[in-house]
Amino acid sequence: MTRVAVLAGGVGAARFLDGLVRVVPPSDVTAIVNVGDDMEWAGLHISPDLDTITYTLSDLVNPETGWGLRGESRRTLDRLSELGGPDWFMIGDLDLATHLYRTHRLSAGDTLSDITRDLTARLGLECVITPVTDDRLRTVVCADAGELAFQDYFVRRRASDAVHSLRFDGAESAQPAPFVRDALASADAIVIAPSNPFLSIDPLLSVSGVRELVRSSKHKVAAVSPIIGGQAVKGPAADILQSLGHDVSALGVARIYAELANVFILDQEDASLAPAIETETGMRVVVMPTLMIDVDAKMALASGTLKAVLDAA
Repeated sequence: MTRVAVLAGGVGAARFLDGLVRVVPPSDVTAIVNVGDDMEWAGLHISPDLDTITYTLSDLVNPETGWGLRGESRRTLDRLSELGGPDWFMIGDLDLATHLYRTHRLSAGDTLSDITRDLTARLGLECVITPVTDDRLRTVVCADAGELAFQDYFVRRRASDAVHSLRFDGAESAQPAPFVRDALASADAIVIAPSNPFLSIDPLLSVSGVRELVRSSKHKVAAVSPIIGGQAVKGPAADILQSLGHDVSALGVARIYAELANVFILDQEDASLAPAIETETGMRVVVMPTLMIDVDAKMALASGTLKAVLDAA
């Protein structure tokens, strides 16, 4: 048995996890998921990262977008728009059921982690998918336009604002959800998924004790670069690296993770950066293809990452 904990958020993490549960027993995997993206929309509690990962591992995700459900319609959203309601956030008719169920359970006093566990069990998933915290945690983007709620920045404004800084409302009091501390402490390997370091991983690390647990387990931590050839595979990671004054490259990402990880997974396109990364950060660099274009590529990245961190531990 090899217990693996994955710090996860976004489509990149979902794809990595999809490969991971195919190369190790799913019951050995715990995905600790960002909830800084969560929002209240039209009275509903939306948890985009939890849903993207759950839908992906259930083989229900829309393959064209990497989020939402396959075969969606938007009749409800279209009618809501006709009535003058909020229509800027895409909620499909099937996806709506998830948000109604979650909101109903939350209003009855259930925790987000309990609800997530029940949702994943209904879908037959054997891995653990848990929010990093059951407490309220919200990413706030500070830009020229002022302080923006994450989904306003990311969806409504299409990540067009230069990011000057980020803060995580609620982090000062947020406690890890059940299983999070134990999953990190008992893991044989911890993987920082190829997610946005600022928007997906930093909110996780802002929760009390999480950064310290990862740092203390550095000898068994691998980070996978979300940057290939100076470009983000998906999303605004490259733009944020630049606006926050970091080198827009895998080296820039490696510097961010140097205090947390022992192994850095670098795409073969960036192999020339390996000596600089090893010299500057002290991490062991392992070069392999990281672009997850199909199931085989996902599995290869997951198995290669796991081998690298176990060999280095």
